[in-house]
Amino acid sequence: MMSIGSGAAMLYADSALQSMTISTPIAALLTAAIAPGIALLVYFYLKDIYASEPIVMVLRIFLVGFLIVLPIMAIQHGFVALWGDQPLVYSFFISAGVEETIKWFVLYYLIYNHIEFDEHYDGILYAVAVSLGFATVENVMYALTNPASFGYLLIRALLPVSGHALFGVLMGYYLGKAKFSNGNKGRRYLWFSIFIPIFWHGIYDWIMLTMVRNWVWFIVPLMLFLWYFGMAKVRRANLRSPFRMMKAEDDTTNFNS
Repeated sequence: MMSIGSGAAMLYADSALQSMTISTPIAALLTAAIAPGIALLVYFYLKDIYASEPIVMVLRIFLVGFLIVLPIMAIQHGFVALWGDQPLVYSFFISAGVEETIKWFVLYYLIYNHIEFDEHYDGILYAVAVSLGFATVENVMYALTNPASFGYLLIRALLPVSGHALFGVLMGYYLGKAKFSNGNKGRRYLWFSIFIPIFWHGIYDWIMLTMVRNWVWFIVPLMLFLWYFGMAKVRRANLRSPFRMMKAEDDTTNFNS
């Protein structure tokens, strides 16, 4: 029972897009399911412009995202059995709440105090990595269990997969703020790092669950806003890098030599 992708939210929207479904070879389906997550991970990795993270470390966190899919599904299934799937409860608590909370715990216990987390943008990169690992497995499961065209899976790349990435940007941005802040300010940013992604994830799912016919008119503006908002956070995090001035000094030295 998952939210963005193979869960109830996207299933409600499927009926509006089933006309795109055609017989597609399994290799093409898997390519369409896996490629978006890899492409977005590379994109955000290259945005780390001042001190790139070890690629092995990033890939490990990406793979951890694979491993949390089944536990999340089990927890969500249990909550649905207890509370039902009323849209508001499902969107904000069962779906967004469970998924973002588990991703947050992964980052907090594996990355937050790690020596490689040494600049603000690192929080964004690792949060995006675990989110895209989760989204990639979700997308593969959807491709294998639901008949879909290559084009339909590309639409999913523009919506749920990039949605997971952007929720990761918000989570990682505030984890970075918390990491390099002191006292109450740091604790406040830690709370922001979990509740802000839950809020926007919940909004996404609630639209998909309740706007059955006209969801596209709400989701497209939401995604455009999240991309604008998320990329502003990326730029701001890079501007706070302690390596920014060092790089500028190195460039000046190389230019004068």
